[in-house]
Amino acid sequence: MSLPGTGTARWHPAWLPPEAFRAIGTRRVLVHGAGPLVDTVFEEVTRACADHGGRARRTGATPPAGTTDSAGPPDGDGGGGPAADEVDATQVALVLRGAGALPAVAGDAPVPAGGEPGALGDEGFLLTRDGAVTVLLADAPAGLLYGLFHLVRLGETAFDPARPGAVHRPAVRRRMLDHWDNVDVHPVMGQVERGYAGGSIFWRDGRARRDLARLRAYGRLLAACGINAISVNNVNVHATEARLLTDRLGDVAEIADVLRPYGVRVHLSVTFAAPVVVGGLATADPRERRVRDWWARTTRQVYQRIPDFGGYLVKADSEGQPGPFAYGRDHADGANLLAEALAPHGGVVHWRAFVYDHRQDWRDRSTDRARAAYDHFAPLDGRFDDNVVLQVKYGPMDFQAREPVSPVIAAMPATRLAVEFQVTQEYTGQQRHVCYLGPCWSEVLGFRPWGPDGHRVADVVAGVPDRGRGGDLVAVSNVGDDPYWTGHPLAQANLYAFGRLAWDPRRDPRAVLDEWIDLTFPPTTTGDPERVRETLHALLDDSWRTYERYTAPLGVGFMVSPANRHYGPDVDGYEYSRWGTYHFADRDGVGVDRTRATGTGFAGQYPQPWSTVYESVDECPDELLLFFHHVPYGHVLRGGSTVVQHIYDTHFAGAEEVTAMRERWRDLAGLVDPALYDRVGERLDEQVRSATEWRDQINTYFFRKSGVPDAKGRRIH
Repeated sequence: MSLPGTGTARWHPAWLPPEAFRAIGTRRVLVHGAGPLVDTVFEEVTRACADHGGRARRTGATPPAGTTDSAGPPDGDGGGGPAADEVDATQVALVLRGAGALPAVAGDAPVPAGGEPGALGDEGFLLTRDGAVTVLLADAPAGLLYGLFHLVRLGETAFDPARPGAVHRPAVRRRMLDHWDNVDVHPVMGQVERGYAGGSIFWRDGRARRDLARLRAYGRLLAACGINAISVNNVNVHATEARLLTDRLGDVAEIADVLRPYGVRVHLSVTFAAPVVVGGLATADPRERRVRDWWARTTRQVYQRIPDFGGYLVKADSEGQPGPFAYGRDHADGANLLAEALAPHGGVVHWRAFVYDHRQDWRDRSTDRARAAYDHFAPLDGRFDDNVVLQVKYGPMDFQAREPVSPVIAAMPATRLAVEFQVTQEYTGQQRHVCYLGPCWSEVLGFRPWGPDGHRVADVVAGVPDRGRGGDLVAVSNVGDDPYWTGHPLAQANLYAFGRLAWDPRRDPRAVLDEWIDLTFPPTTTGDPERVRETLHALLDDSWRTYERYTAPLGVGFMVSPANRHYGPDVDGYEYSRWGTYHFADRDGVGVDRTRATGTGFAGQYPQPWSTVYESVDECPDELLLFFHHVPYGHVLRGGSTVVQHIYDTHFAGAEEVTAMRERWRDLAGLVDPALYDRVGERLDEQVRSATEWRDQINTYFFRKSGVPDAKGRRIH
């Protein structure tokens, strides 16, 4: 397979094509500092200058053996400073403060408020100017690395003399991707559970892949969008994966070694039953001293092999995974067991709050899966150790295209929380559909659980007094060994957007999309840059809402095919199942009654004002109406349409929008890389087919249930 502009025939460069480095690569660049991450910065700058005619030099440390100046002879500075004439010629200085005396080119650079020495933290940086020199300062090596990629994003605008100085820091400390990759091929879920981009980049058929060049390329992509942690195996830990903690630890260490130069720390999903499964003990009871000793000893061995190991990720007492309930213990007991073992080494345990009864009786309307996480975990607030991060899905169900924000996020101010998103598109088109999720995540992060004057979800995760102790942002990865990384080339935008919004949750997702377009489709590589930009925005900007329009209506969720692993419509596919994902449609109406007055009481788990808003059928937002209420088909929405007419209208509109998306893409024939053009075109053909099927099945289902015809006389089968 040929992928032009990649430097390799095996994978697409995504948002780091060589052309993206042109602006910095055409300049004379000084890198100042020491350490492995600074080595990475210098290597990146050196490569860019070699590609584009600039010049890279380094001070503050002796360059690695054999390092050469990209536009001249081997660097002979020996860790000192460049000659005076070269100081005068420097156009860009990337400087690590504290690595000896500041270079003369950066010594007088103005420092904006908040950028004083020591104030930038482990990952922050500031961008300023000293006369004709663009200066980037950091207090730690990771900050220099993130600063470099910031310059790459800005392109020529980074060097505009009129650009004001600015300080940049991540909103949260840990911005993490969870890979649901299996070492062995699972007989049902395959090599990657809920993966839609080929196989795993880590594992193949029970063994480590050891494609180190691709792993390094992956590390670059993650660092360039701000992601600094990954877990490398599925949260559903099977027998082979359990051994990654012990006799297969070398495989994990090899991944960590490759990703370390890009500041990405490796975490490991472990089974709570590990002391039994791989340790040979008769019990995994967290109160047993021998169990605690086993975890302490095993964890110590992990850190001996991987000194910067991030920690453990655990799914316990959920969908058949073992947990502390088997021993009469609760989730705080279980999480604190692992936290105790990790604490001496600076590690954390991410303990998933995705716990519910997956053997529910569909006849029992009093049991509500949406309530489960709050009921299990809110009473435990304050009991988790400081290095426990409770990982909470952003909604109370399961990554649906539309859900309310989980009430757990507002209910545990004394517990560190991670909000979990899903970049892999399990319920949003499985990377066969265009569905840019940046606007969805932005809505969640901007939601104010305590009302319009209260703090946002992003504030809770960052840490605010009396509302949240701070935590992480986490997402399930959409990456596989597909040449385009994410299967659908445009699904790369979701991976990029997660990293950027995790760094800065206030950023406009449309601006994030602009960044991705500029990097992935550099103007010099397309036939008509403005046309390409306009077309990509036309496809992506509203694609999440388009997907919502032609799938499950008004927040009711699911209606996907169990037999086809959640792809495509099956309105009653889960209606009589054990999974708790019901819509309760009958001849009179549809929706789930989650009110305190007559339903499951889920609405009462929210603080005011939302508890009252969701309780009221008149005040509940239309887009969540069927999540909280069972209403007649003739119920009138705020827009003046009845529920059933809204269903008809949105499903016709959604399918039409997808057809229009395909036509817009066809306008780019000859303007973008032909292989990428063809891949996107194939996916859009499938999206048109699938959206039409969704439209017809949903509309037909509700027409037959309600007996109400379409007021506009369109064909419903």
